[in-house]
Amino acid sequence: MSEHIDILAIESSCDETAAAVVRDGREILSNEIYTQIAMHTVYGGVVPELASRKHIEKINFVIQKALEDAGKTLEDIDAVAVTCGPGLVGALLVGVAEAKAIAWAAKKPLIGVHHIEGHISANYIEHPDLKPPYLGLIVSGGHTHLVIVKDWAEFEILGRTVDDAAGEAFDKVARAIGLGYPGGPKIDKIAKEGNPDAITFPKAKVNGSEYDFSFSGIKSAVLNYLNHAEMMHETVNPADLAASFQKAVVDVLCEHTVRAAKAHNITNVAMAGGVSANSALRAGMEKACKDAGLNLSVPSPIYCTDNAAMIGVAAFHEFEKGYRSGWDLNAVPNLKLGEHL
Repeated sequence: MSEHIDILAIESSCDETAAAVVRDGREILSNEIYTQIAMHTVYGGVVPELASRKHIEKINFVIQKALEDAGKTLEDIDAVAVTCGPGLVGALLVGVAEAKAIAWAAKKPLIGVHHIEGHISANYIEHPDLKPPYLGLIVSGGHTHLVIVKDWAEFEILGRTVDDAAGEAFDKVARAIGLGYPGGPKIDKIAKEGNPDAITFPKAKVNGSEYDFSFSGIKSAVLNYLNHAEMMHETVNPADLAASFQKAVVDVLCEHTVRAAKAHNITNVAMAGGVSANSALRAGMEKACKDAGLNLSVPSPIYCTDNAAMIGVAAFHEFEKGYRSGWDLNAVPNLKLGEHL
């Protein structure tokens, strides 16, 4: 074993087949991603069975490319890491089975990684000075979590969505106004042409839990607005609607994050997940944190969406703490943050 720790990481939780080689949890030697967006766009969203089949078709090629780009062979690798949950069970199973086979054949340690832990860890790639404790906001298509990162791979959940995740709401609203899939980037683009104050949409609060999120109500409000306009034969400006919807979501995310940071005397905030690539959210969170005297870290867009580099970074800290998965590692679609398999 060399003086460095080189980890081969695999990610297949949804519709990206990804592999990366990560050195010492900070240096990305390679980061290969095969996206299935074009295939799923035809159906208006991810079709789980099709996603699983495409993972099977592409995963060996993606892993081989990641090793070649890093200039590594399996003999050079110190551990194999893989996303084991949460996510689509069929998609997860492809990655887990592949990782177990490679680790077994190469006689390397196996490390199962939580997908959300990966998103949080993406911040370490370009912000190496970021260290626990800090506040993490994870905003993606399937997850909206507000957590305190107490230590490496140690988390305290303050709040989460009680219904739709923010990214899910973006996709549903985009579909409703005819933008199609994927909704997040398309709303982000058209919203730049609209007035965010044109329409006032509700900002839901969850009784008894000030840090939880609810985005189902705002989605329903958008649908009601569209239905009312249709009944009254009124013209809807898609750009104004998208901008107003986006503003309501961004405001809630920023308000909850700043309030939690102040309440827990935390000065460092890290944002992650696919929706953190949204330009309005990045600008809104930057302003909110600056006004509150907080330091904000956000990954580059390539590390916001699903990728294997973030899984390799998370795995490095698990590796350093002595965590290893057994050969009975399985895919768990509803895996809780902080839970090991």
